[in-house]
Amino acid sequence: MPKMSLLTDASLFIAQTAPAPGPQSLLGGMLPIILLFAAMYFLMIAPQRKKQKAHDKMLSELTSGDDIVTSGGIYGQITNVKDDRFVVRIADNTKIEVGKSFVSAVVRKAGAEKS
Repeated sequence: MPKMSLLTDASLFIAQTAPAPGPQSLLGGMLPIILLFAAMYFLMIAPQRKKQKAHDKMLSELTSGDDIVTSGGIYGQITNVKDDRFVVRIADNTKIEVGKSFVSAVVRKAGAEKS
């Protein structure tokens, strides 16, 4: 059995290259990436957009007299609605101005009865 030199083995190994990628192998290589982006959209982006739309709708429906809670955990009642903020009464003779985006939830609407 003849012995091959290391140089001959390396040249034979290098000569065995893969064929040039064709259109079908390119699609096969891109398919996992496309599926990953589709999964990210349906699992992360779409629910976040839905939540943002619901929050914007809630903010547009707020009026004076609604009880709210801010993202900082402050409970209060809206006394005045301005263009970009609310004036909120948090205690007797204590009013603060809160940016509209910092209102996280409505506790009670103005027309609803107290329980």
